[in-house]
Amino acid sequence: MTFSKTNKDIKSLLFVNLVRVLFFILLGVLMLIISKIFIEGIGVINFQFLFDEPKNNMTSGGIGPAIFGTLAVTILMLLFSLPLGICTAVYLSEYAKDTLLNRIIRASINNLAGVPSIVYGLFGLGFFVLFIGKNIDSVLKSGLLFGQPVMLWAASTLAILVLPIIVVSTQEALNSVPKSHRDAAYGLGATKWQVIKSVVLPEAKSGILTGTILAVSRGIGETAPILFLGAAFYLPNLPIVYLCFGDFCLPMINPAEQFMHISYHIFILATQSSNPTVTLPLQYGSALVLIGLTLFSNIIAIYFRYKFRKTERKG
Repeated sequence: MTFSKTNKDIKSLLFVNLVRVLFFILLGVLMLIISKIFIEGIGVINFQFLFDEPKNNMTSGGIGPAIFGTLAVTILMLLFSLPLGICTAVYLSEYAKDTLLNRIIRASINNLAGVPSIVYGLFGLGFFVLFIGKNIDSVLKSGLLFGQPVMLWAASTLAILVLPIIVVSTQEALNSVPKSHRDAAYGLGATKWQVIKSVVLPEAKSGILTGTILAVSRGIGETAPILFLGAAFYLPNLPIVYLCFGDFCLPMINPAEQFMHISYHIFILATQSSNPTVTLPLQYGSALVLIGLTLFSNIIAIYFRYKFRKTERKG
């Protein structure tokens, strides 16, 4: 009995140490990569690099249009994916019965998270551009407006790409709400929708934000989907349109235009540049800015998640 217990303790200790060693190896590799990017890229980052457009055949200048395009596509992606993902998760968690069809739907959503991003890009090109866009142009007789790769279709494709992440994380957050809270609301005479709106969703806000963080981290750095859907090699003009009310004009994102994107910009500098050696510092600088944008957006979401959790504990 004692010998068996000792063997279990030894195996447990070995397993814990093995996991710990693998964790530190992975952390070391990650820190090595980030340190390399930081050391090579920090020297080119300045005000001009962040806000100017590329110049001299992409060998100088900045990445201002690429930063704007990246943020614009990410914002549109979240506007498309968050409401749909949350509503889907609410339906599957709160309304859908445990039938074979709903099990297939849940399994399909989980499997969609593992589909390669290039497949989403080809799907977006075929469905959004060639099918929906072309039909819209034929109905509106607008020429070639929607039936071409533009920011709208890129954001829609990225929204589908991150949708499984949002749905799964939101479902987990909804299922983590204690059943006693629901029963208490029902006992006070609340309807099912009132319980979901006033009890379940507020308590699941932190989990929904976790899904948002993962979605932004996945979507903001994708290159393959936008490769076919509007990312431009060189586009110094920002994709904006002005909505005017008298003398006052409000700039807005124009989703019907092409755009520059940081990840695509790095890809072009690395593979299509006439002098890759000269553009190497720009590649590292662009990669560092992309990491910084991802980290900054995650920090904002983590801050709000912390505030929500703090409010929940007080409640």
